[in-house]
Amino acid sequence: MDIMEFREYCLSLPMVEETTPFDEDTLVYKIGGKIFACGNMTHFDEIAVKCDPAEVETLRDSSPDITAPRYFNKKHWNSVHVNGDLPLETVQELIRKSYWLVLRKSVTPKSLRDELVAMVQKCGLSE
Repeated sequence: MDIMEFREYCLSLPMVEETTPFDEDTLVYKIGGKIFACGNMTHFDEIAVKCDPAEVETLRDSSPDITAPRYFNKKHWNSVHVNGDLPLETVQELIRKSYWLVLRKSVTPKSLRDELVAMVQKCGLSE
């Protein structure tokens, strides 16, 4: 996966916002104002995705290309090395799972969350 594939995939998900809140090199993708993925545009070799805390270690054990992140909470996030052996479909699945996790668990207030979930489901995106 290269930076353009990452960007295009994230923006293909319904109601995603692209921002650069940390610096001009880090692309951050949000749903409902909450981050679900990010990556460095200049040195694009890994992305950060949010994960279910119950699955974080299992994912890391499953592949050397999934590791603890440097700058995010290690209980809730993983770094995915995009230039390794992980298939594109796996990387996209991790991004999509992060998107749904953030949408279902982090977006507040509940009324906004429910509205966004209904809109996303209308678009036909499954978890």
